[in-house]
Amino acid sequence: MQDYALPFDASLIERLAAQYPTPFHLYHEEGIRNRTRELLKAFSWNQGFREYFAVKATPNPHIVSILREEGCGADCSSVPELVLSERIGLTGQSIMFTSNNTTAKEFAEACRLGAIINLDHPHHIDTLVKSVGLPDTISFRYNPGPERTGNAIIGNPQEAKFGCTKQQVLEGYRRCKQLGVSKFGLHTMIVSNELQVQSFIDTARMLFELAVLAQREAGVRIEFINLGGGVGTPYRPHECEVDLQKVGDGVRQVYEEVLVPAGLAPVRILMENGRTITGPFGFLVTRVINLKETYKKYVGVDACMSNLMRPGMYGAYHHITVLGKEKAPVVGPMDVVGSLCENNDKFAVDRPLPEIAVGDLLVLHNAGAHGYAMGFQYNGRLRSAELLLGREGKVRQIRRAETIDDYFATVEFPAR
Repeated sequence: MQDYALPFDASLIERLAAQYPTPFHLYHEEGIRNRTRELLKAFSWNQGFREYFAVKATPNPHIVSILREEGCGADCSSVPELVLSERIGLTGQSIMFTSNNTTAKEFAEACRLGAIINLDHPHHIDTLVKSVGLPDTISFRYNPGPERTGNAIIGNPQEAKFGCTKQQVLEGYRRCKQLGVSKFGLHTMIVSNELQVQSFIDTARMLFELAVLAQREAGVRIEFINLGGGVGTPYRPHECEVDLQKVGDGVRQVYEEVLVPAGLAPVRILMENGRTITGPFGFLVTRVINLKETYKKYVGVDACMSNLMRPGMYGAYHHITVLGKEKAPVVGPMDVVGSLCENNDKFAVDRPLPEIAVGDLLVLHNAGAHGYAMGFQYNGRLRSAELLLGREGKVRQIRRAETIDDYFATVEFPAR
């Protein structure tokens, strides 16, 4: 069962709200570090294992720097993500560039940094050859199509725009080998926010068997296999955390069943998790500014979808704590809503909560990944500040809130 205990109390948040007006995102450094160490320990049996943090989940240089200190690389898919990584000291094969529908300019920037290039399709070989040339290491992203089913977020692999078929992967390896590439990797990503351990073990088996096939039919030896990410976080009360040790142990067993007898070991195992690393350790703090009752009860807060899009976009559940009322009895259902002129601007629908008053502080849990990162400025709503609760118990601002001047910074007003 999910534990919704907070790493802070109402008095700290009230003090922070006096300095950094709500809404704001607050991250818990110790939780992020501990979760990362848990993953690394689970795969410590594999020499060379590395977690390439999915920068898209929480693209703040302070957060990515913490993960760099813990030994992680960065999984990037755009030039700004590459620049962020470079500016905090991640270059070379500490970066995995996994993109799709990619331009020559983007490949050039990734190659300038010496990143591992993970191709979405063999036709990108031509883009690389014409622009910057092929690096000595190339990986391909595999889409298993009907061989596997995805989950609710990723969907059916056959409908996904990502990756290429088995035959296209083999074709890509053959061509790259002919063009002088000497080191090869393999990657897939077919689930997102997955809570079932067996799913990751099945993915490992699928990729390990494809690596054996690549050696036999394309004459290449796979040096690293990226199992992707997708390890979920338990958003709902009845859900349980993924046991990372069971994932690591299960992958090890398949490794020894498939790769070792084929003579392919050692192979470095990689992952690119985002959500499980930072998701449970980030919180959106917002204040109640309005109460309304029509056909339903509404709790209006000063945050909106600009600060956390997932509930409105996906109907996703985020647990809500009313600070100072954690043990108060719940009352009838209510909707917690923002101020956008969109009816789906809701953080909760028909949610049983304690009696709420204007001025109460609400904390939305599991907002540390795909929270701030998915922010936008629709309706002229500005993105909030990001704060970090350090291991020493001190809080510092790691991104200031946007201002109206920021909103208009790229606009040229017509002459009057």
